Amino acid sequence: MLYLMVSVLCSVSVGVLLKHWGSRGMDAAQLVTWNYLAAAGLAWGVLQPSPAVLTAATTPWPLLLGLGLALPLVFLLMARSLATAGIVRTDAAQRLSLLISLAAAFWLFGEVANAWKLAGLGVGLVAIGCLLARPTARSVWADRGGRAWPWLLATWAGYGLIDIALKQVASSGTATTAALAVSFSLAFVLMLGLQLLRQARRRTRIDARQLGAGLLLGGLNFANILTYIRAHQAMSESPATVFAGMNIGVVALGTLAGVLLFGERTSRLNQAGLLLAISAIVLIALGS
Repeated sequence: MLYLMVSVLCSVSVGVLLKHWGSRGMDAAQLVTWNYLAAAGLAWGVLQPSPAVLTAATTPWPLLLGLGLALPLVFLLMARSLATAGIVRTDAAQRLSLLISLAAAFWLFGEVANAWKLAGLGVGLVAIGCLLARPTARSVWADRGGRAWPWLLATWAGYGLIDIALKQVASSGTATTAALAVSFSLAFVLMLGLQLLRQARRRTRIDARQLGAGLLLGGLNFANILTYIRAHQAMSESPATVFAGMNIGVVALGTLAGVLLFGERTSRLNQAGLLLAISAIVLIALGS
């Protein structure tokens, strides 16, 4: 249970820090770049995947390259969602991306649907609709900085597509740890190229403060992944508990963080969406 609690805390901390630093004018693209430097280094050093994946004929390089591009892109979309929609709705939308991977499991991977999962899918879709609704004008968090729903929807869809890609990589026989290490490395290389181009055009300035902040984000991101894996290993007899605990924990703690740290307010429709999101997670876990 300790691993699960740490994983939830690390996941929410990433959103809290990204939002805080964004409000202070720090460059999200730089933060994401150095995040993947730390995540890639830790993935290779701690998980120690076999380097044979780099030369194996079965390695799905198009998928890994796609992940290398999608991971930082979705991270940037999430940063924008945090700035406009807040942590409460962004964390809930991110966690409900499991609906996309669940639907893909039925239609693409041949998983048998059952009543619990279908009910969870239906409830979750209603929850997404409630979360996308704009808070009332009286709310201090009424989509500051522009419309929030496109960024919420993009974050939801992006994380769902990443999960599908990871499942396709796993079905090819490539170890998940190796896929993560390679994808993180590719993401860093791509983002570093972008930062060097921006630096050359004088659109940004790389500095030590943003480097340190990005490395911290990467450490938290990797700790989230590592402790989630350890939680599944430690509670191998009850994977549904780990699944539900992780997703519900992030939604609950993200809500507390948004309200207590940033004064976010939500409409009654948004609040109903949060409750429906938790209900959907429970239903899907019961069907697992």
